[in-house]
Amino acid sequence: MGYKQKLTFGLIVATRNIFNSKLAVEARRVLLEKIEKSGNGHVILASGETPTGNVETLEDALKCAELFRKNRDLIDGVIVVLPNFGDEIGVVNSLSLSKLDVPVLIQACDDDNDRVDVGSRRDAFCGKISVCNNLYQYGIPFTDTTFHTYALESELFDSDLEYFAGVCRVVNGLRNARIGAVGARPGAFQTMRCSEKLLQAYGITVYPVDLSEIFASAGRIDSGSAVMQERIEEIRDYGRIPQRIKKEQIERQAAFGLALGKWVEDNRIDATAIQCWDSVQKNYGCATCVTMSMMGERFLPGACEVDIAGAVSMYALLLASGNPPALLDWNNNFGNDRNMCVCTHCSNFPKSFMQGELEISTLDILGTVLGHEDTFGAIKGKVAAGPFSFFRISTDDTAGIIKAYLGEGDFTDDPYGMDGGIAVSRVNNLQDLLKFICKNGFEHHVAMTRGNVASIIEEAAGNYLGWELYHHR
Repeated sequence: MGYKQKLTFGLIVATRNIFNSKLAVEARRVLLEKIEKSGNGHVILASGETPTGNVETLEDALKCAELFRKNRDLIDGVIVVLPNFGDEIGVVNSLSLSKLDVPVLIQACDDDNDRVDVGSRRDAFCGKISVCNNLYQYGIPFTDTTFHTYALESELFDSDLEYFAGVCRVVNGLRNARIGAVGARPGAFQTMRCSEKLLQAYGITVYPVDLSEIFASAGRIDSGSAVMQERIEEIRDYGRIPQRIKKEQIERQAAFGLALGKWVEDNRIDATAIQCWDSVQKNYGCATCVTMSMMGERFLPGACEVDIAGAVSMYALLLASGNPPALLDWNNNFGNDRNMCVCTHCSNFPKSFMQGELEISTLDILGTVLGHEDTFGAIKGKVAAGPFSFFRISTDDTAGIIKAYLGEGDFTDDPYGMDGGIAVSRVNNLQDLLKFICKNGFEHHVAMTRGNVASIIEEAAGNYLGWELYHHR
């Protein structure tokens, strides 16, 4: 699916005939203005389709459901607004008969204390409970708003709409995700085992390719071609390359990137899990890092060591935040501060994730074993300070479930004298999190992205996908 900037929402404005229908008519107008202002699209019954242009009776619900079914491929989520008590049967029939299976947001409007006469009262406070009760009975999951009721005109709806859009992106994106498994899992990394069948049960397809196919494709690219020269310049512009790096090393990296990018495009891959060592170094002669970093900047995240579950975790964070994610190791303690640690990788971090000057050179640790001649491409630098969200899924094959943990923290400016991509990190109650990770058999890799989006991930993965979640706080 990829990251969708503009979403399309199915809209239901519910009313009940014993309440003033003008409240519903006005709410419809405000809602449409809000959706248009947000830059998103909408699908709603034409104003002349029902007596008030809104949903109340079974006949109204049948019309709404039919309209939604016709636009199934467009609708990313449904927003239900209760300007008065609303008709819960009309709402639940519209949703159940449409068979959309997308996230649903339920908003209800405030009463004003000085306007509760027969012609002005709303009672949406009560009506929302009735609507939610029916949705629960029908097994339709839904998302609640910040407050039980509030004015539709308020900025609260704007923020709830933005939040809900993130939930829709994550749910729909994961249900249609295609993860590319590029090469075999390194033998030394049994931690990267995962169940493709459990992922497929949620619509996540894993599509593999042998590294030899990528190498062969790279070998067919003319080193003097315009596309090669353009990619070489992109690499040179991406970060500082030490003078010791040879032209041939950059050319190999460029050809590898072009070949991998073509395979990703041809197979409509959303995220990759790549065998970043040691076949690519021994049999082709480069590191995969800068290629993965540059793809990450184009919203095509890549995980190391064929960490398929890690790639899914990265993709979820991308969908939630709209920011390129990275895959890191929970790697080092930070002195005696037990709420701080150092997260790092060789690395393949996207440039915007690091937000600082980059060096593109050879792998440090692997370079001592595989040779610096064949390990060009590592991204080196320090991750700049700022808030981040972390997420990690794992397929628990024995239990037959997908489990996950998530939370938030802060990158700090503290110096640390290690090579590669370095993220000095602070997480509240970190020791409790590490105990949870170890006790429950999670991997040492964790996906991170800039910004605070843990609540979006929790709503999407827990409420709609039904994954077993631990939200660390």
